[in-house]
Amino acid sequence: MQKRVNGVTLNYEIFGDSGAWVVLSHSLSCDLTMWGPQIDVLRQNYRVLAFDTRGHGGSEATEGAYSLDQLALDSKMLLEGLQIDRPHWVGLSLGGMIGMIHAINFPNSVASLTLCDTTSRMPSENQSAWQERIDSARNNGMKGLVSNVLARWFTDSFRSQPRPELDFVSNLIQQTPVAGYVGCCHAISAINCTDRLSEINVPVKIIVGDSDVSTPLSMSHEIQAAVPGSSLSIIVGASHLSNLEQPRQFNEVMLNFLGQH
Repeated sequence: MQKRVNGVTLNYEIFGDSGAWVVLSHSLSCDLTMWGPQIDVLRQNYRVLAFDTRGHGGSEATEGAYSLDQLALDSKMLLEGLQIDRPHWVGLSLGGMIGMIHAINFPNSVASLTLCDTTSRMPSENQSAWQERIDSARNNGMKGLVSNVLARWFTDSFRSQPRPELDFVSNLIQQTPVAGYVGCCHAISAINCTDRLSEINVPVKIIVGDSDVSTPLSMSHEIQAAVPGSSLSIIVGASHLSNLEQPRQFNEVMLNFLGQH
């Protein structure tokens, strides 16, 4: 399904028949199908909105640099257009960043935040790496990014044997429009909202893989320290895409948190 909001056409899917709403917001160079293992369990007791971020999946890829304020407004207007009020937000990496900005910019717009493998601040020493990724995508397309991305997103032990998850994510990366990837890289590289996290006044669960090298444990600790009352859960044996590498652990933490709120 699609809806036009904030100057862009967004693709989304709805699962489940009853219960509180849960919104799923995916990582860079993925799409809503990244959440398959979570949709399977959530749809039993919740109504689930999974959407493709601007520039990803079936959503329109507008040209130019995107901002997190823009992406958060996309999601706010999508929720309003679908008449979904105060859902639980579950976001991984970029999806977690959008969730934080959404909650800060639009107070009382979500019931809770589950922030997975994400960060509230991009260190200055990381900026050159983001520019290199942008240049690589522009000059050589998305395929050339796959091997390095998979190496960062999954543990060595997970990648040591053939797994359908690796092929699945490889295809998602290659299918991502360059304009969407570049646009969101600009948004991610500019994130710096740690000083505003204290404004978030809803329950917050932070989830991170113990081997995440893209947004390491220290970044989750920084969010936890800045958000009053937040709690942190570490997924053992997972890197950046903890929801795919260790779905059973991830789902248990997610469902326990949602069940409390």
